Amino acid sequence: MRDPRDVLIRPVMTEKTMREKEERNTVAFRVRPDANKVEIRAAVEAVFNVKVAAVRTASYEGKLKRMGRFAGRRPDWKKAVVTLAPGHKIDLVEGA
Repeated sequence: MRDPRDVLIRPVMTEKTMREKEERNTVAFRVRPDANKVEIRAAVEAVFNVKVAAVRTASYEGKLKRMGRFAGRRPDWKKAVVTLAPGHKIDLVEGA
């Protein structure tokens, strides 16, 4: 089993994920592409000391990017949407 802080890369904080956090008690994280749902659940429970109800994952291909005539691509990445059990919440940095 990996260290929990190696599995979670950073929270995904967009308007959509903030709305989901308020309405459905979910938090989105960018995670390692080779992490599975069991590892993600264990990492969130260990790092934030909360109970996880469900984990949904989505894999994304990196976008093609150009620098002049040279084409490259951003790395592939994975997002995990973690639903917390009722009564549990994670306080991430919000607003200014």
